Amino acid sequence: MRRRILLACISACLTLAPHLALSQSSSGWVLQQSTLSYHMSHPMHQIEGVSHAAKGKGVCHDGACEFLIAAPVNSFDSGDSNRDLHMVQVTRGAQFPLVVVRTRIPQQTPPSGTIYADLEVQFAGQTMKYNHIPFEKTTSGTDVHITGTVPATCSDFKIDPPSFLTIAIKNEIPVRIEMTWHPM
Repeated sequence: MRRRILLACISACLTLAPHLALSQSSSGWVLQQSTLSYHMSHPMHQIEGVSHAAKGKGVCHDGACEFLIAAPVNSFDSGDSNRDLHMVQVTRGAQFPLVVVRTRIPQQTPPSGTIYADLEVQFAGQTMKYNHIPFEKTTSGTDVHITGTVPATCSDFKIDPPSFLTIAIKNEIPVRIEMTWHPM
């Protein structure tokens, strides 16, 4: 008799476990993969700096999800180590070593299409808000892929635009974002 009760309890736990895990996973997200690319423009050349080192987490409650994403400033690679070192210096990366982004979006969004997010970006010791930024969302299984561009500028973060041959780069430094999020 005890053995049957024990088997029934084990069977019930095994049956309910996937449903409990599924309900827990819908309450949060973890950044699984990312590519952040900044673009600088100069009359002599175009520059792309890329980082794959961002970390992030999203927590959902009360119908909204709050996301925090951070990437080390020194993780961006433009293919020129001298330029990358100068970028860290100009952006005060030793004093402010992370680019931090916070956003809040509704928990229920369509599985694919355009979503809009208000971003708070901390970079180079400054905080800037970007409102109603469009991102494309696609879903593959349980993973969510997000792509979009943040229209950042040097002046947003009080950065003196670096120069090459006495000519400064353009003020615009858009940051392209590609991220894959996985439920926790």
